[in-house]
Amino acid sequence: MDPIVDRRRRGFWAAAARMPTGAKLFLILSAALLPLAIIAIVATLQTNRNADELARARLGVAVRESARALSIELIGDMTALRVTLNALDVDTGDAPSCARAQGVFSGQISGGTRFMIADRQGKVVCGDALPESLRVEAADDPEAITAKLVSGQGLVLAMRGSSGMTTATAFFPTDMLARVARPSQFQPPHGTELLLGDGQLPLETLVSTGPLERRQRMQATLGFAGLALEMTVRGAPISSPLLLAMLLPLLMWAAAASIAWLVVDRLLVAPLRRLRASVASYVPGEEIDTGSMRTLPAQEIRELGDTFRTISRTVAAHETGLAEGLVRQTKLTREVHHRVKNNLQVISSLINFHARGARSADVTKAYASIQRRVDALAVVHRYHFAELEENRGLSLRSVIGELASNIRATAPEESADLSIMLDIEPYLTTQDSAIAVAFIVTEIVELAMSCDPRAQIRISLRPDEDEKRAILRISAPALINCENLQHELDTRYGRVLEGLSRQLRSALHHEPLSGAYEIAIAVVGRD
Repeated sequence: MDPIVDRRRRGFWAAAARMPTGAKLFLILSAALLPLAIIAIVATLQTNRNADELARARLGVAVRESARALSIELIGDMTALRVTLNALDVDTGDAPSCARAQGVFSGQISGGTRFMIADRQGKVVCGDALPESLRVEAADDPEAITAKLVSGQGLVLAMRGSSGMTTATAFFPTDMLARVARPSQFQPPHGTELLLGDGQLPLETLVSTGPLERRQRMQATLGFAGLALEMTVRGAPISSPLLLAMLLPLLMWAAAASIAWLVVDRLLVAPLRRLRASVASYVPGEEIDTGSMRTLPAQEIRELGDTFRTISRTVAAHETGLAEGLVRQTKLTREVHHRVKNNLQVISSLINFHARGARSADVTKAYASIQRRVDALAVVHRYHFAELEENRGLSLRSVIGELASNIRATAPEESADLSIMLDIEPYLTTQDSAIAVAFIVTEIVELAMSCDPRAQIRISLRPDEDEKRAILRISAPALINCENLQHELDTRYGRVLEGLSRQLRSALHHEPLSGAYEIAIAVVGRD
């Protein structure tokens, strides 16, 4: 299949699928019923056409009959006139021949028919003189008849004698022609016209009945002088019944499609739309209100609404159970956190108690180091429990700030001048990352204190190029010129820092010339 055709077809079906159900139903019903309407209209038109054909057949019979009657009458008169013309052409004083012509026309003279035979000088030798308006120049051919239509008066025929010395002219008035051309068995109103070239001579007029009137016309030749007879009758009128017969199938088609669409819309589409609105406005824990659906005419829609209401009741019951379970779980979690916090405080107190009872400075120092690590874990745990209420993450600024305060508070007497400066951006991180950060800060601060008990330490947290990470930097001058720095790293701190950096999934960079440690931390946002 052509890809373009296939793409257009898919586009058509996609557009049809997006149409409302009511519109698709209306189009389907229209396509199904329209052929029936077209068949009914074609049948009506065919009936009309048959009636027109019958009327046309009757008109053909009538016009041929009229043309034949008129042709016989005119040719008979002109034949009698030709006999007289030929006789007078030989002897202009032939009175018997003129009398015979007058006898032929005697019955028509009262109706206005006139004839005239004149010599070459125009002198009338038989008949009555005709005015100039009723004369026509005869053809040179003695066998030819020349015709002329005089509007509002009648027909003029002329011919020339065999020697060309005399001419005969006959005038036939309109009334006489109309009487002769009237068909004997044709009853409907009709109009008749005598035609000669572009000229017309109305014999009988068909009165118009209105702008919607339809007419049928037919011609028949008279067989001489180029004359023809045209008859006009009214066709089947475009009346109200005809218009109704033609429009009724279309009206029935539109009414059937509209009624079917309206019924389906009322029974199915509108109820489904209201049910969809009720389901869309449903809030977990509530019950879907189907009160308005009780009066819907479609039983299936009511049953579907009852099903949704039952489901909403079940969901509400489950939501209630989950809410109660969540309350119990929250209480249990809080109790566990409180117990863990209390246990860490008890451990810290026991370490502090044993440190005060130690008999050597090294033991006291070791106890203090352990206590600082326990305090670091307790700080992270406390902030993690506080952040659980909002589930946003732990604030590194708060954790590192409190951790620095605890370190200064638990520092030995020779570290009374210990200084920890903070420059922390308000970043949030997870609990696992916060624990590793707290231990890294504690280990590096203790490493600096082992080099110089009065170390000046700077801790900063600044943005990284990656928006999801931040750079933790801990620097101290004591870490630059420390004699036992490498020994402490190899024997005690190095392995711990390496493990913590692996937990953070980032490399811990050491800058010996500036005495700084730097590591990238994953963050979840800003506070």
